[in-house]
Amino acid sequence: MKLSKKILFRIFIVILFLLPLLFVQEFYLHFYAYLSSNVITEVVTKQWTVVLFFIILFMAFLIPLSYRRKAGWVEYGLVAAFFVSLFVEMYGIPLTILLASKYFFVPGTQLPPNVLNISFMGVGLGLDMAMIYGSLLILIGMSLIILGWVTLYRNSKEKGLVTSGIYQYSRHPQYLGFIFIILGWFFGWPTPLTLVFAPILVYKYLSVCRKEETEVMKEHPEYEEYRSKVPFML
Repeated sequence: MKLSKKILFRIFIVILFLLPLLFVQEFYLHFYAYLSSNVITEVVTKQWTVVLFFIILFMAFLIPLSYRRKAGWVEYGLVAAFFVSLFVEMYGIPLTILLASKYFFVPGTQLPPNVLNISFMGVGLGLDMAMIYGSLLILIGMSLIILGWVTLYRNSKEKGLVTSGIYQYSRHPQYLGFIFIILGWFFGWPTPLTLVFAPILVYKYLSVCRKEETEVMKEHPEYEEYRSKVPFML
């Protein structure tokens, strides 16, 4: 039963990352519009309540990461800088878009069509296919972090290594969750800002995972057997 669940989990991940192939044209228009800053004609600005809400929300997801190892303030600071600058640009002042638009803006460029329009905190938001896909990645990432935290919390009274729950399928589900969130924002908001930040943060979290494994191995020798059975991330 456990083996079948692991296979299903991996199949789901593969299908998830193949989904953009079904909407190649929409994703192309999305990335071109954002990376060339032609989306400047439709950006939301000066919505500071929304900015603050999202910063607090996603910063809160850093807290569960400290349940398995001591907080690493360098990587936390880097993620904090990413979220602050990301949401300030998305709903406050689109600084990198404004700067890049001076060189790449082409009047009349086709923008990706919105497939979903919603109102959030009084602000009208239009989502194209790539943004919906990015939102899906973010929701999955948030779920992985929450599941990891719940599993650790339920086993907090035990001193041994936690290998149950979501930790049966991934050795680092919470870091995997953050990588999903970062990729989700990259797909949803692929501006020069996320183009620079996203690969740095993914690399940083992969490095943190390796460092954590070294630390856990010293305290729990049985981790070697666990590592041979459970994949690093996927």
